[in-house]
Amino acid sequence: MAAETPDFTIIGAGLAGALLATLLAQRGRRVAVYERRADPRMFGYAGGRSINMALSERGLHALRQARADGDVLAQAVMMRGRMVHPLHGEPHLQRYGQDDSEINWSISRGEMNITLINSAEAAGAMLHFDRNLQEVDFVARTFTTSGEAGPARHAFHSLIGADGAGSTLRQQMARQRDLGERTDWLDHSYKELEIPPTLQGDFRIEPNALHIWPRGRYMCIALPNDEKTFTVTLFLPNEGDPSFATIRDGRDARALFERDFADALPLIPALEADFDRNPVGSLATLYLQQWQLDDLAVLVGDAAHAMVPFHGQGMNCALEDCVALADALDTHADTATAFAAYHAERAANALAIQTMALENYLEMRDHVDDADYQLQRQLELLLEKRHPGRFIPRYSMVTFMRIPYAVAFERGRIQRELLIDATGGHDTLDTIDWARLDAAIEQRLTPLDGNV
Repeated sequence: MAAETPDFTIIGAGLAGALLATLLAQRGRRVAVYERRADPRMFGYAGGRSINMALSERGLHALRQARADGDVLAQAVMMRGRMVHPLHGEPHLQRYGQDDSEINWSISRGEMNITLINSAEAAGAMLHFDRNLQEVDFVARTFTTSGEAGPARHAFHSLIGADGAGSTLRQQMARQRDLGERTDWLDHSYKELEIPPTLQGDFRIEPNALHIWPRGRYMCIALPNDEKTFTVTLFLPNEGDPSFATIRDGRDARALFERDFADALPLIPALEADFDRNPVGSLATLYLQQWQLDDLAVLVGDAAHAMVPFHGQGMNCALEDCVALADALDTHADTATAFAAYHAERAANALAIQTMALENYLEMRDHVDDADYQLQRQLELLLEKRHPGRFIPRYSMVTFMRIPYAVAFERGRIQRELLIDATGGHDTLDTIDWARLDAAIEQRLTPLDGNV
């Protein structure tokens, strides 16, 4: 192979691709990145979905490894919890955790992507924009790209696919080996809207929260941006009433908001224009049995395990992938072995968070303003204090810790059983059988280290 051939060639300069390029370049690896879009630093961000990203501890840990956390957080807005806007009644805050040490951060995908691209370039990675992957010759270890500069052929040692749910590299790998690919489409889609700043340039509603308007089979959410706007996302079924089959244009959307989101309507002055201009986005979960093709190629992030956005973990999981892959390459001299070790560590965890993301959609749209849910949530927070390190809310395990997703999923299942059993037939925590509940917790849950 030619001396200049990179050690690793990353396809995609999105969040995962740019972070992984940084991590590998900082370790002294020769890294090249090929991105189909133009350089967003010159031409503006032209992403697909623009749903704001919820950055939590897993993602922050990955950013710390790349020494990029400070630059990213400088553009982020803190979120303490969910501000629930019921159809009837006053909005109320449901904290994510016990206090401000357990929070999420809202950040624009585009701003964060530019920050990480700068980080990758500063670390020594070579970035090539407007280079769309066309075909891979795994025998010759070459791939071709297209772009304004015309077609080109490039040599590679190992390819890493960070090119999203519609990954071209994954398609090329599947031509060589059955990857066991399956896509489950959600029967709901989304449309984006915007809450602008006030005339004085301030936030129109509480900035340090994720706002939710739960309405059973559908909902609206709003995440804050550092320019004092909110990115609003309306989630509706694809069929039924209301749905995207019946809410077809801005006028229909206004009628829906007048009926079901009345307090949000004055906040979105361009509702009809936003609705008519922005496309309907689809939602799906990508399942893949194989992420690797020997030492030739491996997948990270959405290219391996795209998920619905309702736990705010798609990005965090992808960034955690990058750390796991970089660590595996440090540990194993043989690339194929490193790729296999990475897949063995991440596959079960990806499946667990995919499942929890789907479950969280039901919680957000159906349960957050439900009396039983709220009583169980009160009990959950009390038990966290009563049994520190042993009873930890599943949301906290997923969001504020770095324990494997699969562990959080299983412990969460046990804890949900305990909560349902303890609160069954009760309207208040005053009548809970504490002795019985404490004994069950001691028996079924072992103490947990949050960072392993």
